Amino acid sequence: MSSSVASSNSNSIIEFQDVSYALRSQILLSGVTFSIVKGETLVLLGRSGAGKTTTLKLINRLLAPSSGAVIVSRRTTVQWDVISLRRSMGWVIQEAGLFPHYTVEKNIAVVPHLERWPADRVRGRVLELLQLVGLDSDLRTRYPHQLSGGQRQRVGFARALAADPQILLMDEPFGALDPITRAELQKQFTELQQRLRKTVVMVTHDLSEALLLGTRIALFEAGRLIGVFGRQEFANSADPHVREYMNLFHAASPN
Repeated sequence: MSSSVASSNSNSIIEFQDVSYALRSQILLSGVTFSIVKGETLVLLGRSGAGKTTTLKLINRLLAPSSGAVIVSRRTTVQWDVISLRRSMGWVIQEAGLFPHYTVEKNIAVVPHLERWPADRVRGRVLELLQLVGLDSDLRTRYPHQLSGGQRQRVGFARALAADPQILLMDEPFGALDPITRAELQKQFTELQQRLRKTVVMVTHDLSEALLLGTRIALFEAGRLIGVFGRQEFANSADPHVREYMNLFHAASPN
């Protein structure tokens, strides 16, 4: 890709410029263009197979675009050293994705250790993050199987924040939790975001979660970006794709 590709929006920390992605003969994403400004939470919303997770993986170069450009901090993802790119971002997934043979402390400290932080700095950061995500410091010696689902997800957040990245990528982070724990962690995430002001890109199919947590909502359908909306704009939109999604979501939701 040409080194001349540059961000067209000086306020953007992430930008997609006419991005498409195909796997063999199947087009998974087509002509996607949007930008994300520093400190906002953009929710990628849509049904299964809409292109949300593909879009997320293009940001940290787990995938590379078939055409177009993905720009992070004014460099295309293919211009970045891939290790540096990924270490500049936190990654939070469903069920936390913790290493089962690592203690809580070792899980949180993965990136700081890779960055060769001194041991005392790593230890201090682990204790700081445990407090930040609402976990007792005594849990640092436990293993993931000894934690509840909510505790594991909190450890996942702590690990993602360990090296103080500018960007957090979150793929259905609350999807596997029971409703009460999910509501608790959504509330805690909102409080953390108000304090830390990270740039967050989050995948969900849950409309209520998108409206609760997103600064803006990007609606995807069948590999295409329908549009990017503010929360109130989305809730009140007359766009037929938005109305259809809202009607389908409410019809599928339990009474």
